[in-house]
Amino acid sequence: MTGRALALVILAAMLHAVWNALAKRARDQLVFLWSSVSLASVVLVPVGLLGLPEGGVPAAAVPYVIATIVIHAGYFVTLGRAYRHGDFSRVYPIARGLGVALVPVAALVVFGERLSPLGTVGVALVVAGVAGLHLAVGSRGGGRPRPRGAGTAWALLTGLLIATYSIVDKAGVTRLHPLPYIALMGLGMSALLTPAVVRDRLALAREWRENWRTIAVASSMNLTSYLLVLFAFRLSKVGYVVAGRELSILFSTLIGSLWLGEGRLLPRLAGASIVLAGVVCVALAR
Repeated sequence: MTGRALALVILAAMLHAVWNALAKRARDQLVFLWSSVSLASVVLVPVGLLGLPEGGVPAAAVPYVIATIVIHAGYFVTLGRAYRHGDFSRVYPIARGLGVALVPVAALVVFGERLSPLGTVGVALVVAGVAGLHLAVGSRGGGRPRPRGAGTAWALLTGLLIATYSIVDKAGVTRLHPLPYIALMGLGMSALLTPAVVRDRLALAREWRENWRTIAVASSMNLTSYLLVLFAFRLSKVGYVVAGRELSILFSTLIGSLWLGEGRLLPRLAGASIVLAGVVCVALAR
């Protein structure tokens, strides 16, 4: 991986972990996520339109744009529910790690592509790390452990959607420049989730009244972090990019334990490190 691509993915990892932590702290996670991506889209759409080719969106890119809009909308719903029911330092590594590990597994089932020995080890490590994070005690300051089932279940579903949109978007940005691609994705996702969000206008108004500054900060990070990844895809092999950006798994563990006060750092760091090791094995085995 070139130095330029490495810098992009490390910055993307840091931004991604931080804006996810801000979403975790929100009163209503889905409203917060929708608000931040909608605000980011207002800025990105005019810029993205400048990157469109003369004939508009190429016909070959349309199915990928539509697919990523639908998948990302579902991803935001499941991510919001995962954060509502589970600790950030558990949900984030499970979702991100599983999202990477499922890609070669899906290729095995759908396309008959055999896993390499390194890839097999990587998937096994991710599964072990996910199990360890699920079993880690989620208590604060000696209090009762928090329920783990719902948060883990939603994190697993989120990981499935991450794997799906990763495959779609890798193909999508080869057919359309990343700027218009992500602008259309953000705009479409925002429109698709609008009915679900405006249904509870009191929650929407409360979130903006109490967290408008945080929403503004998150909006500058969410689509930007993924845009950096899309550019990195064009500069380096997908395996290297995926492995590098998953440094966010370690960042999320530090943030959850030290900033959000979710409990002891070492058990979470151990589980997250196993997940990260598995992710690196899977990524480099491609």
